[in-house]
Amino acid sequence: MLDLKWICANPTEFDQGLANRGHDATAYQIIALDQKRRALQTELQQLQSQRNTLAKSIGQAHGQKDTVQIETLTQQSHDLKTRVSQLEHDEKNTAEQLDAILAILPNMPASDVPIGSSELDNKIMSTWGQIPHFDFEPKSHDDLGEALNLMNFDRAAAMSGARFTVLTGQLAQLERALSNFMLDVHTQEFNYLQVSPPLLVKDNAFYGVGLLPKFADNAFQTTTGHWLIPTAEVSLTNLVADQILDAQHLPLRFVAHTPCFRSEAGAAGRDTRGMIRQHQFYKVELVSIVDPSNEVQEHERMTTCAQTILERLNLPYRKLLLCTGDMGLQSKKTYDLEVWLPSQNTYREISSCSMCGDYQARRLKARFKENVAQTKTTFVATLNGSGLAVGRTIVAILENYQNKDGSINIPDVLKPYMNNQELIKPAQKVFS
Repeated sequence: MLDLKWICANPTEFDQGLANRGHDATAYQIIALDQKRRALQTELQQLQSQRNTLAKSIGQAHGQKDTVQIETLTQQSHDLKTRVSQLEHDEKNTAEQLDAILAILPNMPASDVPIGSSELDNKIMSTWGQIPHFDFEPKSHDDLGEALNLMNFDRAAAMSGARFTVLTGQLAQLERALSNFMLDVHTQEFNYLQVSPPLLVKDNAFYGVGLLPKFADNAFQTTTGHWLIPTAEVSLTNLVADQILDAQHLPLRFVAHTPCFRSEAGAAGRDTRGMIRQHQFYKVELVSIVDPSNEVQEHERMTTCAQTILERLNLPYRKLLLCTGDMGLQSKKTYDLEVWLPSQNTYREISSCSMCGDYQARRLKARFKENVAQTKTTFVATLNGSGLAVGRTIVAILENYQNKDGSINIPDVLKPYMNNQELIKPAQKVFS
C-alpha cells in the first residue's frame, strides 16, 4: 500500500508513476476523498463537543427544574444525534471508498525501471552459459519424462484434473535432490534462515502481501476460509506482521521449501502440456526484511543467490529487468531469470526477484526502530525471490541434459544428492 501522505504531497509524480504502470487512478480522485473524509471527521469532532456541552446544560436545567429549557435542549440533543449518525455513516463510506482504491494501487516503479506495457519492453541485462547443441532433435521435458516412465500426466488427471503430474522413481528423487541442494546453498553459503511455514493462511495474510483483494481468483480457498499459499512469500513475509523490530536484527533473511498452489486463472490455453504451469508445484522461496536504505543492495544480492543455483547446475539463462507494465502489483523493481529450454528454442521464467519497498510493510504494519529507547518507528522494506522454482528446474535439467537415447545426465552438483548416480534411465512401466 502506498503512503497516502506521499500521494497528497506528490500528485504529479504519483500520476506519472501510475500512468507508467497502465493504471487509471489519479491523485485528484484520492485527494478529494481524503479531504472529504477529513472534513467529515472534523465536523464529527465539533458536533461531539457540542453534544458534551448540551449534556451539561441539560443536567443544569434538570437541577433548576426548568421544563421549557429541558425540552428545548433535549430536542437539540436529538437533532445533533441524528446528524452525528449521518456523518458517521458518510465518513465510514468515504473511508471505505478511499481504502478500496488504495488497496489495489500498484507500487511506484523505481527510477531505473524501463517504461513499457508488456514483456516485449523488458530489458535484457545479461546472459550466462552455453546453449547446448544436439546432434539430434531435442525432445520436450514431458515427452522425455513419459518415455522414461517417470512422469505421468494421465494418472494425475484421473485423480485431480488438468495441470497436475505424478513423478516417480528417479524423477521424484531429482525433485527432492534439487530442493535439498537449493536449501543447502541458501542456508550454508548465503545465511538464509530455513523456515517451515504454514501452507494455509487467513485473509489478513493474503491482504498483507498484496494478493487481496485483486488476485483472489488466482488462488485456492478452503471451506474454512483459509487460503492455500501460491508462494511461501506469503507466509515468510507475514512473519513480521504487526512487529516492531530492532534495527540491529536487520536484515532478516528467510528461505522455505514448500508446495505452492495456483488456480492459474486466465491461463487457459497457455502451457497446457507438461510441468511449466501447474496448479501444484514446489518452490524454494527467499524473503528479506531490511532497512529501506539497504533494499537496492539486498535486491542485487538476492538475485545473485538465485543466479548461483542456475550456474552451479550449469543451466544457461538470461537476466531481465522487467518494465513497468510487466511487474507484479507489489513490486517497485523486478529481475526475472529465464532458463533456456531447447524444445521451445527460447528462454522461460524460472525465478522472479522483486524489491517491494515499504508497500507490503504498510499493509502488514511491519516496522523497526534504531534502538530500544527510540519512540519513532520506520516501515521495513521487503523483498522476495524464487531460489528456484523446483518444477521448472526439473524441466530445464531434463531438456538441457538429455541424451539421444532418452536418458538424462545428472548435473555434477546433484550427484551427491542422487546416490552418486550418473544417469536418469528408463524405468519399468508401472501404470497403464
